Amino acid sequence: MTQQELFNEFLSLPAEAQRQVIDFIAFLRQRYGVVEPSSQWPDIDLINDSFIGMWSDRQDLADSTAWVRGVRENEWSSHD
Repeated sequence: MTQQELFNEFLSLPAEAQRQVIDFIAFLRQRYGVVEPSSQWPDIDLINDSFIGMWSDRQDLADSTAWVRGVRENEWSSHD
């Protein structure tokens, strides 16, 4: 839902419901504080990040679908 759609939904409410929404927002601000949205993305170099591709040499994950299927079969099969 876009901000405009949310605002339109707010405006479509009766006056008493709008006051309740405003009161609830004030309550949440008091409880959680005001968080300023970040105006820019974090400065991360994904190409050289060690986390990216950390399992690229694992042969058992070459076919991830088969790997997940095998784990599920192993974990979810009845262990009589």
